[in-house]
Amino acid sequence: MSTPVIPEYSLSDYAKFALAGAIGCGSTHSSMVPIDVVKTRIQLEPTVYNRGMIASFKQIISAEGAGALLTGFGPTLLGYSVQGAFKFGGYEVFKKLFIDTLGYEQAVNYKNSIYIGSAAIAEFFADIALCPLEATRIRLVSQPQFANGLVGGFSRILREEGIGSFYAGFTPILFKQIPYNIAKFLVFERAAEVYFGMAGPKESLSQTTTTGLNLLSGLTAGLAAAIVSQPADTLLSKVNKTKKAPGQSTIGLLAQLAKQLGFVGSFAGLPTRLVMVGTLTSLQFGIYGSLKKSLGCAPAIEIGGGGH
Repeated sequence: MSTPVIPEYSLSDYAKFALAGAIGCGSTHSSMVPIDVVKTRIQLEPTVYNRGMIASFKQIISAEGAGALLTGFGPTLLGYSVQGAFKFGGYEVFKKLFIDTLGYEQAVNYKNSIYIGSAAIAEFFADIALCPLEATRIRLVSQPQFANGLVGGFSRILREEGIGSFYAGFTPILFKQIPYNIAKFLVFERAAEVYFGMAGPKESLSQTTTTGLNLLSGLTAGLAAAIVSQPADTLLSKVNKTKKAPGQSTIGLLAQLAKQLGFVGSFAGLPTRLVMVGTLTSLQFGIYGSLKKSLGCAPAIEIGGGGH
């Protein structure tokens, strides 16, 4: 097997990867803000919003006006833009680092492990960046009178509760996001291999075909990621509504709730989430692939052959 030429990335290349990831994640997540507002209200006040999603939309608009559906737009846009920069940019950084450390021939034998490790490490740092903004978003949605927008909400939490309050939900977010991101990137890489392999040499494909295959690979990855992370997403919803017993750790509470839910209960709401996450992930990879080309990024490193 001949060893392909591995591109050398400059700081500018990594900045472009991060920018493309920021735009892809920020734009897709912020477009879902109205749905997120309703979902969060239902999770946090199930007795008030108890007639389903459409009825809850109408209930919020009737009581607070249509503008209430954009509550938390600022933290969502900024938070998921920052997360996307770390997630996609970090994935490229760590994938390259693993390949350079192992050497290409060894990397081929362990490519699944490289995809998994790169996605997990990138997501860890992405969640450190996301957590304060996600905490601000949830506070603004659950307590509309708490503050007027991102800056007011963020500064009030920092002033009154300290920086630790921003990371109260960090452990549950890691439980959800790391398996999600591993499935997202691992399945995307393997699906893209199959789909592009069927379509023919990449250099002979049109931009439209390339974007279409990126969207299809992203949809496949999104469906897999939704299934893998659904139990943790259900647990997160429950954690938001369940107080810890005196002296109980977050891990202890998660274990207790998982036992109560059981296997079937942990997958409640999966069909809706398949549609939402599948669409989001597909669009993110489609936007990311198109922007990389528009920004003049160096080609992505592809690891050929089999792999563990």
